[in-house]
Amino acid sequence: MSDILDEAYGIAQCKDCPWYKTCAVPMRFTAEDIRRQLESSPMATNTSLTPDISMQNFLSSMATAAQNSLLEGCPVFIDRLRRSPELAQRIKVMMQNWSREG
Repeated sequence: MSDILDEAYGIAQCKDCPWYKTCAVPMRFTAEDIRRQLESSPMATNTSLTPDISMQNFLSSMATAAQNSLLEGCPVFIDRLRRSPELAQRIKVMMQNWSREG
């Protein structure tokens, strides 16, 4: 009986989630977002200086790399991944076989 209640709770959790049907999305941010974050950190020494081109290129590279490796996920999806190694493995296999599935 508890399995049925757990399943019903999981369904209700998803339907009430503001992320409904968008469980994971790539994080979107720019070099400007990173620069602002660095400027607001306590380690920032002189924020009045304009960043040079090499620093701007570095920040752009960081933003691109982060967007290609980070996801935002809904709390329900993340909780289910943490609780179920089988789910994570099924997603991994699906991604590895993506080109074969058509």
